[in-house]
Amino acid sequence: MPIYVQIAELLTRDIVSGRLIDGERLRPEREMAAELGVSVGTLRKALRDMGEKGLIESVQGSGNYVRAGGDTGTVYAMFRLELLEGGGLPRAQILSLDHMDKPADLPAFGTSSRATRIRRLRSLNDTIMGVEEIWLDADAGLIDPDKMSESLYATYRSVLGLWIQRAEDRVSLGSVPDWAPDAYAPRPGQTVGYIERLSWADTSPSGTTPVPIEFSRTWFDPTRAVYVQRLK
Repeated sequence: MPIYVQIAELLTRDIVSGRLIDGERLRPEREMAAELGVSVGTLRKALRDMGEKGLIESVQGSGNYVRAGGDTGTVYAMFRLELLEGGGLPRAQILSLDHMDKPADLPAFGTSSRATRIRRLRSLNDTIMGVEEIWLDADAGLIDPDKMSESLYATYRSVLGLWIQRAEDRVSLGSVPDWAPDAYAPRPGQTVGYIERLSWADTSPSGTTPVPIEFSRTWFDPTRAVYVQRLK
């Protein structure tokens, strides 16, 4: 996706999650552009895109304001876990973060023999519904746990300068891993919903075949959450 589209996606997710509320005035464009690492022109293109969807209103001489109720559909909404009754704000609690050699049971991804392994407890609103394990190729960069946010993709962008462009999910059944904490109701060995994901970023040299930089797997409780794919 073009950078301006990706910026619009990130801001839209903040509106959907409630981090940006209706009527809220965004920070000055130069400050936002500097934080995102893009030009003011690119940011304005993203804001215009959101304005066409009814999500942002630009007031001459005043600034840009959030307008909830517009078109909040995003490419990320095509692949997501939701509560059985629908929706739910995704939350994550880090259980561990380690830099290590890739084990033999992982699929091929990245260009290094080492990776960052992140294990997290996942919730929707206040409902604990899964555990996940994310592996980021070491050549893509190393993550400082103190700089992680709720959204890994946002962390990749802000800390490592990586923009995830596409992902492939495979959904099946799996057994809860032995490292799952007591807070997760399904116990180790129990069969639950299972998702494997490979993710690609914009880091491949021109003329080469892109390779995924991340592999993740999620074990979710099907009595509390469901995997939803929406096509528009």
